[in-house]
Amino acid sequence: MILKKDSFVSVARYEDLQGKGSITVHPNGKAIVLFLYGDRVYAVDNRCPHMGFPLDKGSVENGILTCHWHHARFDLASGGAFDLWADDIDAFPVELRDGEIYIDIQANGNTVEHQRNRLRDGLQHNLSLVVAKAVINQLWQGVPANEPFRIGLEFGTFYRGMDWGRGLTTHGCTMNLIPYLDEADHPLALYHGLADVASDTAGMSPRFNPRPLPNAETNIATLKQWFRQFVEVRDAQAGERAIVSALRAGADDVQIADMLFAAATDHRYLDAGHTLDFINKALESVDLAGWDHAELAFTSVVPNLTDARRMEESNAWRKPIDLVLILEKAFLELPGAITAGRDRAATHDIAAITMILLDDDPQKIADTLLDCLRAGMSPVNLAGTVAYAAARRIAHFHTSNEFGDWDTALHTFTFANAVYQGLTRVESAELSRGIFDAAMSIYLDRFLNVPSVRLPQPESVADPDALLDDLESMLNLQQQVNQAGTLAAQYLSSGGSPQRLMAKMGHLLLREDRDFHTIQCIEASFNQYTILKERAPELAPHVLIAAARYLAAHAPTMRSQLQTYTIARRLSRGENLFEE
Repeated sequence: MILKKDSFVSVARYEDLQGKGSITVHPNGKAIVLFLYGDRVYAVDNRCPHMGFPLDKGSVENGILTCHWHHARFDLASGGAFDLWADDIDAFPVELRDGEIYIDIQANGNTVEHQRNRLRDGLQHNLSLVVAKAVINQLWQGVPANEPFRIGLEFGTFYRGMDWGRGLTTHGCTMNLIPYLDEADHPLALYHGLADVASDTAGMSPRFNPRPLPNAETNIATLKQWFRQFVEVRDAQAGERAIVSALRAGADDVQIADMLFAAATDHRYLDAGHTLDFINKALESVDLAGWDHAELAFTSVVPNLTDARRMEESNAWRKPIDLVLILEKAFLELPGAITAGRDRAATHDIAAITMILLDDDPQKIADTLLDCLRAGMSPVNLAGTVAYAAARRIAHFHTSNEFGDWDTALHTFTFANAVYQGLTRVESAELSRGIFDAAMSIYLDRFLNVPSVRLPQPESVADPDALLDDLESMLNLQQQVNQAGTLAAQYLSSGGSPQRLMAKMGHLLLREDRDFHTIQCIEASFNQYTILKERAPELAPHVLIAAARYLAAHAPTMRSQLQTYTIARRLSRGENLFEE
């Protein structure tokens, strides 16, 4: 019988505990274990916070409660864990009244602040299960997704002392995917991004930013000029100080983006496109997390600029045709072409331009881009057209190529997407050079479409939604590249919802073990599909066909990371993992 006095609940007689050492009680359906240790009664939650094993099957020695499943240890009095991969357990205040044991079951350590701290523990010690639990609990408690994202960005930019890396890019991509996903997959997306930040920063030294210049009156234009000079001579430290000084002098997001993108396009296709893509992700991440994170985020991409391989140093960009020379001549005409087209409103045949971009005449490609600008196509729309052409390389990719060649096509596409996203922020002639770089990379990737896979043209079906289940089953098998592309085409041509297709593809991406490039591909594809459906709805499905093919090429995996997430979700629901 349970009796209430004040905020305490009577759960047992003291004599019931004597001689047994421990008993389990269930006030209001909650399993709590009572321990008699010395002459004092202790009450703690009976579920081990690590994997849910009953703590009444554990043992107490020297005031430490040990779970016998994975040997997690806890202070019996406070519930505090000595092993960070576990977690603190709820410890309940106990009172003895006339031989009855009363406990205050109001005690609850699962607060939002506790889960924020647990997320930091998981990031610091690279504990994926802890990260998953913290994310799930925060979102279930109503915390907006950008709050755990902010914690991950803050941690990743400070504790990855080298530069902006894979983990932070994954983190930005998965956050960008959330609007396309079913709500149930939101914590899974955040988990993948945060866990990759933890993995990518493990064992690294922190980043310490330089102080700004003592003269706060230096104007932004001068700092931009200096910054580009420092990047030119590969001086990261000086470049970082120029960025910090610009921010402290009041530079806004457009001015900082202009500085970074100008330096990123002073040389050709830096690090196979990664550098400019990382800069774009840093800008997007600060947009999401807040300007307070600007200094660490933007200085972290400076080493990506100074240490990058410049494609004018690559034989492929010089021989047998000197693509760099073609580009340098085009860049002389670029500012004038943009100016000439500003007051012109002309329609453009995106499909026809794409055919030129996919052809094998680099001089004609450069001339066509300049002609489009002169005729009134904005740099942003031209960049979108080039991004579409890059997606077509993936849509036409033949599986007779080596598996690693998927990434060659992927790099061009994600670079082109980043150029487009950057131009929506700052439409400069300097960044517009990236359009031409992307086009030359598409040209260099032409061998990936020899032979070329035809775009699928399947017959319509009466029930397109049934195809989504088929796609899930299909990606349980290897070598389903062409089949996945055909299914995506059939679904869309049958009137299926693009939003439902993207939500399903996002779910299938997240159930696999993380692959950096696949995450980049899906995120960029969803972005470009959304953009292109407004400009050329008849062409937009090709982007999702490309995404489906790339995803199928990289599935299935072991799915061990999904297993970790599933354990965390089941524990958060109160399920018992140790039972059938």
